[in-house]
Amino acid sequence: MIAGQGRLIFTCAALVLAFSAAPATAADATPGDPTPLRIHTGGETGAYNQSFCPPLAAALSKAGYSYDCTASRGSLDNMEHVAAAQGDIAFAQLDVLTLERGRFGNGKVFQTIRSGDFHECIFAVARNPELRSFGDIAARANQLRFILPPEDSGSASTFRYIQTLDSDLAGAANIRFVADTDEAIRLALSADDTVTLFVQFADPDNPRFQLINRLGGHFIPVIDRNILSAAIEGRSVYSAQETEVTDARWTEKGVKVVSACTPLVVFTGATDRLKDPVAAKTHDSIVRLIRELPAEAMRPATGFLSKVLKRTREISAAAVDKLVDVSETARDKAKPLIDKAKEATSKALEGAKPQVEKAAEGGAKTLEKAKETVKELIEPAGGSEKKTP
Repeated sequence: MIAGQGRLIFTCAALVLAFSAAPATAADATPGDPTPLRIHTGGETGAYNQSFCPPLAAALSKAGYSYDCTASRGSLDNMEHVAAAQGDIAFAQLDVLTLERGRFGNGKVFQTIRSGDFHECIFAVARNPELRSFGDIAARANQLRFILPPEDSGSASTFRYIQTLDSDLAGAANIRFVADTDEAIRLALSADDTVTLFVQFADPDNPRFQLINRLGGHFIPVIDRNILSAAIEGRSVYSAQETEVTDARWTEKGVKVVSACTPLVVFTGATDRLKDPVAAKTHDSIVRLIRELPAEAMRPATGFLSKVLKRTREISAAAVDKLVDVSETARDKAKPLIDKAKEATSKALEGAKPQVEKAAEGGAKTLEKAKETVKELIEPAGGSEKKTP
């Protein structure tokens, strides 16, 4: 099979075969192959494609390996691409990789090249002043409406993953996916019983963060013991980081928020799935090259991400414990109040049951009486007709 065949659109049957056997794919290409391999990123205008991929592709090109930065639908889409073309490289959120690994041989289809050069943070936003911590959200999960970015987005996958960690959030019954993150923010800030959650790099200059401020929303720290305890193969899925979300230029003072952040992972296909020994050796060399790159080589020298790195820092264990306590206290306080509200509602409905039944009975009698009246009006008219001899 020639190199380009590894990037044909696979049917479902072919994709299943990709998981159970090591196909000859684009990974068989050599550094001198005229058809380049791919680095799967994210949205065309997103940070993965615009900021992270170019320096990585440049470093590989300098070593004689040709890779193209290729836009995609995000982390899960990237996993599917690499599963089909083992020699390709991709970016993904660690939490999404953890959530979806079961679909790909429990992660054995992939290997991590490097992780943790950058982190994307989870931002929860609401306008209700009573929602101040993750515990507040989780305890009310079955009462709130969650407005999320598209169902196949990294943000939606993060929400689903956190649900697997938190039984209260798993009880969320009203979840709506919308066209994009900006729409999710606008809708979430239009009522007191709505919340949105999204994942991205914190950039105070981003119009999205300015939109939240303009619409009267506030950020809710997504910090909780259940979330920060998540780990995969000895690696923490989340760490607590403080990041600047509003700039002092357009508020009285800059605003910082502490939230759970997940590492950005650079991954590729598992070398042992390549049957061609030459391709496998080349693949190993590429993986080793990327792992040995200094962190500076992976970072954009200018632009918003260089500023983000300066504005984000991991906080101390003591500060994390304090925030976790706040979340747990809020959850513990909210649950009894919610239970009492449910009990009161149940009693009110039970108390109203006789009146409802009486009203229903009265309605039925009124309906029967109306039918009789109509019948009386119709029958005399029919009876007064004379048959034509």
